[in-house]
Amino acid sequence: MDTNLPVSTQPRVVIVGCGFGGLQLAKSLRDAPVQVVVVDRNNYHNFQPLLYQVATGALEADSIAYPIRKIFAGQKNFFYRMADVQRVDTASNTIHTSVGDIHYDYLVLATGSLTNFFGIESLEKNAMQIKSIPNALNLRSFIFQNFEKALLTADPDEKQALLNIVVVGGGPTGVEISGSLAEMRKHVLPKDYPELDLSKMQIILVEAGTELLGPMSVKSQQNAKRYMDELGVQVRLNTHIKGYENCRAYYSETEFIPTENLIWAAGVNGAEVPGFPAEAIARNKRINVNRCNQVVGYANVFAIGDVANMVTGEMPRGLPMLAPVAQQQAEHLADTIQRLLKGQTPADFTYKNKGVMAIVSRNKAVVDLPKGVHFSGFFGWLTWLFVHLMTLVGFRNKVVAFVDWAFSYFSSDQALRLIIRPFSRRDVKDDQGKKKAEHNTSTPQYNPTPPAIQTPA
Repeated sequence: MDTNLPVSTQPRVVIVGCGFGGLQLAKSLRDAPVQVVVVDRNNYHNFQPLLYQVATGALEADSIAYPIRKIFAGQKNFFYRMADVQRVDTASNTIHTSVGDIHYDYLVLATGSLTNFFGIESLEKNAMQIKSIPNALNLRSFIFQNFEKALLTADPDEKQALLNIVVVGGGPTGVEISGSLAEMRKHVLPKDYPELDLSKMQIILVEAGTELLGPMSVKSQQNAKRYMDELGVQVRLNTHIKGYENCRAYYSETEFIPTENLIWAAGVNGAEVPGFPAEAIARNKRINVNRCNQVVGYANVFAIGDVANMVTGEMPRGLPMLAPVAQQQAEHLADTIQRLLKGQTPADFTYKNKGVMAIVSRNKAVVDLPKGVHFSGFFGWLTWLFVHLMTLVGFRNKVVAFVDWAFSYFSSDQALRLIIRPFSRRDVKDDQGKKKAEHNTSTPQYNPTPPAIQTPA
């Protein structure tokens, strides 16, 4: 029991997950009269907004990750256990993990989100994703392996499928990785692969909605679309990918885009933890909480960040799944727990919108601030760089990221095009690190003739 955690007379706050919310909460409880226990399957905190740069070779993985134990070195009330949480037993105030059971006085779920494939099995089996550092490293290896294969094949159809990259999802992640790939096609790949006709390489961004960057302002949506056009990224709006197998991304029963590289960035679900009744879970697997982040029906169990479904009058579908929401909820929850310890009534949480931004490529970004303030272009790009640089954990990571960005900007090059661990779809794992089913190699019952696809100028 308790995996050798020290016995304490102080209440134990167990935090499951060390993303933006869990990290901020543990820090905010530094001086509180509690024992803080963080449980995470990884021994590092990773900066998810920059995963796409790891995937495209702009940054190395250790530039956006920082060891959990190093972050909290010197915090005397902090303890960490590396484990998978398997189930919550609210009756005994215990979580069951892969390394043993841990008792809690207060439990905080900060597990974040998982990729949502909307029940499409072929996509879940075969598509690439970028929700974790292993995902990003696998994607980077996979893309460059396919360029190497394209050099070797004499079959024009196979070569085209190896060169085509389809990104599904027109939110910030989809837009950012599409722009980064377009920059790589223009500045980097011609130096590495002069034998390939890169004018035939197509980067296709597919979005089911009517606009890119749906939650952002109309100006940001229009600017993002214009930037994509300037970069030669084909944007297909009002288009649903219905399946993906045998290097074919189907958008109807008979029409498909030939590609070996499909990146899924189209949706997320909350990373719920088993042990709660059905009425506590929302439709997108987020956990229903009140305005104090208490899980509905439980006095000592809380959820924050992406996994928490907090409905307000202004946001009837729940607060957005953004890092600032998680961080603000964490700071508020630290105050709530200390109020509860004193027998005081906690205050309701109020989200303060500080703005949303997305980068498209060099000198191209869009920023929406409160009260309708919008700007884009070079100034937006500088703002994005500054905010993300300052948010990185650790001085070393800030310096390394700055140096890498400066080198890429002035040299129009990226040095991290290494295939260190060759990747196969048979090795693909889900967001929780569990191995997926093997690649589907059955022959689909579709028209084998692909539709005509325009090649960007």
